[in-house]
Amino acid sequence: MNEEDLLKRSAEEREKIFKRYEQGREGAEIDPWEDPGFEVYHATDRYGFIHDKRLPSKVDPQEAKKLQIEVERQKKWVKMLKNWDNSTVKEKLHSRVYKGIPNSLRTDAWCKLLQVDKVKKENKGKYTEMMRLARKYSTDARQIDSDVNRQFREHLHYRERYSIKQQSLFNVLTAYAMYNSEVGYCQGMSGLAGVLLMYMDEEDAFWAVHTLLTDPKYAMHGLYKEGFPKLTRFLAHHDRILTKLLSKVKKHFDKHGLDAILYSLKWFFVCFIERVSDILNLTNKLPRIVKLVKRSKEFVSPICHFQYGERVITAMAYTILKLHKRQLLKLSDMDSIVHYIQVKLYKDFVYDEDSVIRHLENSMEELKKTQIRLTWTSSETAKEAAEREKECQLSVGDSVGFTGTDTENNSTLGSCTSLASKSSICDSIGSSVEECTRL
Repeated sequence: MNEEDLLKRSAEEREKIFKRYEQGREGAEIDPWEDPGFEVYHATDRYGFIHDKRLPSKVDPQEAKKLQIEVERQKKWVKMLKNWDNSTVKEKLHSRVYKGIPNSLRTDAWCKLLQVDKVKKENKGKYTEMMRLARKYSTDARQIDSDVNRQFREHLHYRERYSIKQQSLFNVLTAYAMYNSEVGYCQGMSGLAGVLLMYMDEEDAFWAVHTLLTDPKYAMHGLYKEGFPKLTRFLAHHDRILTKLLSKVKKHFDKHGLDAILYSLKWFFVCFIERVSDILNLTNKLPRIVKLVKRSKEFVSPICHFQYGERVITAMAYTILKLHKRQLLKLSDMDSIVHYIQVKLYKDFVYDEDSVIRHLENSMEELKKTQIRLTWTSSETAKEAAEREKECQLSVGDSVGFTGTDTENNSTLGSCTSLASKSSICDSIGSSVEECTRL
């Protein structure tokens, strides 16, 4: 088969995939394994997650108290959202984010924190254009199609094949792969977009993803681009934190040949939000998203991440190991340590939400004060890196894949690839952990 035939075949396959999502469930050929029957489940919680065990018929007294507290918080958040730009609101935002944004107000709050309306207004019509280009040129449609069907399979809105939310997730991911051609599509992005779509419509979720990837406060761009330079840096800094602040745990892990990537890869890669629950039989992470999306407390991403940026991710990884230090030191081999972190903690994190929140706040302050210093070589090197990062962030939004509509910007964007080779630059820059984790 020659190149022309391969391109023709690829275009036909892409068109078929897009047509299936455009058509939705009506008339679609769906295999039984793709579309689990609702009768195998017994209950759906108020966040849309389906449980394989029947939920209690009576409301637990503690849960009832939490719901009442959330109702009181709703009143405060409604006032905050109406006066968002007020200086008093910004002062209160810190403590109220930690306490948790009421579920009914997360759509407005998330959009405010990520400035979605502003970005959308500045790029009117761009999302529609990216969807059009994706349908015509996307090289990621097949992979995205596969991943959409794997994402959040035990959430009511994602359960059925080609459901409205599956359609939205497919549209957001294919469109963004065209918009930010340097990153394209990476599997971790489906979890990120999937959580956002639980509370936002398509276009808002698209621009929220864009903000998280390109805004210097979050700078998730480097987690997903080729070579994963920022992921590498997060792992390296995690090791440095353990060496200085949890030296016994670090030595214990080293003794048993346990590299940080074996247990923390997903923590950093999708900021604690991808595996919404092994606890719910979905996949694999800690109580984080069950307490992040399923509860009023979201102690890592998205909420704390939206407010405080990337430094909360490093702090949360440190907090998890600090809280379970004694148990980890008792384990005598690599497999049991990994099993404890990846399985046992997801089923029973031991600590309640309020306790985790307090420890996370303390960890962030501890890391801020500790100032884990690295070795300087040249201030000019740091300055150059910062300038190149800014140039990279500005160019990402103008990238339109290989359509070639902006040669100058695509050229600039291409230069961002060289940042991957500079992932070791933090080794030569004296800065705090939260500063050094930027790409």
